[in-house]
Amino acid sequence: MGVLEFDVEVKSPADKFWRGLEDSATIFPKIFPERIKSVEIVEGDGLKPGSIRILKYVEGTPGITFAKEKMELLDDENKTLVYSVIDGEITHLYKSFKVHLHVVPKEEGSVVKWGLEYEKASEEVPEPDHIKQTATKAFNCLDAYLLQA
Repeated sequence: MGVLEFDVEVKSPADKFWRGLEDSATIFPKIFPERIKSVEIVEGDGLKPGSIRILKYVEGTPGITFAKEKMELLDDENKTLVYSVIDGEITHLYKSFKVHLHVVPKEEGSVVKWGLEYEKASEEVPEPDHIKQTATKAFNCLDAYLLQA
């Protein structure tokens, strides 16, 4: 089992950034149009464990057309989210792909603590290091959007 962890500092207060993440199905296609075409909640309300959503990526996005995610934990009080990718191209490369997200308040702004637990389908599968760049860009886009709102 592999682990990838990193932190992203944002200027938005933790409560505001957390609310933005909760509304990511609506916000992400607006703020990240070069990557995310749509986010559709297909089971549940998107705010409770067991909810499932499908992210459709813009045509031409390298290596991925869609990802189906299942929410495992949503803790508003601690601003913590855990979800697993359960379908899509990622599941051809990784037997398991579980993301942990935690938004921590700072004196000014907040820190997004992002972690990934994964198991590669084979030794030939590359480490998912490129995810760090994509997630960091998404968080920075969300931060800029929230600061303008």
